[in-house]
Amino acid sequence: MTDIRIVFMGTPDFAVGVLHKLVSSKQNVVGVITAPDRPSGRGRKLTPSAVKKYALEHDIPVLQPTNLKDSAFLDQLEGLQANLQIVVAFRMLPKAVWSMPALGTFNLHASLLPAYRGAAPINWAIINQEKITGVTTFFIDEAIDTGAILLSREVLISENETAGSLHDTLMEVGAELVLETITQLAAGNLKATPQPLDGNFHEAPKLHPENTRIDWSKPAEQIVAFIRGLSPYPAAWCQLSQGEETVSLKIYNAIAEIKEHSDEIGSLRATKKEIKVAVTNGFVIITELQLPGKKKMDATSLLNGYTFKEDAKLS
Repeated sequence: MTDIRIVFMGTPDFAVGVLHKLVSSKQNVVGVITAPDRPSGRGRKLTPSAVKKYALEHDIPVLQPTNLKDSAFLDQLEGLQANLQIVVAFRMLPKAVWSMPALGTFNLHASLLPAYRGAAPINWAIINQEKITGVTTFFIDEAIDTGAILLSREVLISENETAGSLHDTLMEVGAELVLETITQLAAGNLKATPQPLDGNFHEAPKLHPENTRIDWSKPAEQIVAFIRGLSPYPAAWCQLSQGEETVSLKIYNAIAEIKEHSDEIGSLRATKKEIKVAVTNGFVIITELQLPGKKKMDATSLLNGYTFKEDAKLS
């Protein structure tokens, strides 16, 4: 069995869960590559990534290149003498990086490839009302999420799943899959399977304000899935219009109510305990939301101190 020296590449909390599994399992992680510190908060103070914080706490050398093709960085990376690189939620790598180690560079992706290639696979699987998703390890190549598959594991999506809860589940399952991939690569008995070059597979594009806005003309079940798929981050949003005021509103959870009605699409029915939005096939009952300048709260708590006007409408 080959002795493994690992360089780990990642940035957010999802990557930390996998790195923690490697460290706690006594894998030989000889270095970590992560994003440069970024300004955050009111003071715009430079803040390290979640992966960097974890690596420093465990005395693992950290590199934070701004340019992955820079010769000085490539020399430092080569100096770590890794024979395997593992990538979890990082950026696209140049060939000079991913081709460096003898055993290759593999990525953990939070979907069952080739479905949901892209930046936000967890969110889009819920938005599209999938019943099953999973995690995949695959060798990195020149394109995004297209390399030969090593291993995969299925995960069921529960009826009330949110992006947050599925994130945590996939992080745990993914960490175990990474360990299994390492073990089989070291033993030399893992054969990679090429992904199909074409097919009608869902994509998982990056989330931005244009594709996270709620369309109230859709059926209730689709809207609720959309909301859950974006909760808690970045959160589905819409505009609240009442009187002469229009503000943005974030919605974190909701329930579908299927029934006939004659209300205008997007109009609100608000009582002291419930907020209902009229949609094509019934109502969406908002259970958790956030108004501008206020904290996130459940609908009942909000209604204790806030009253919607009679002409209130969401769009």
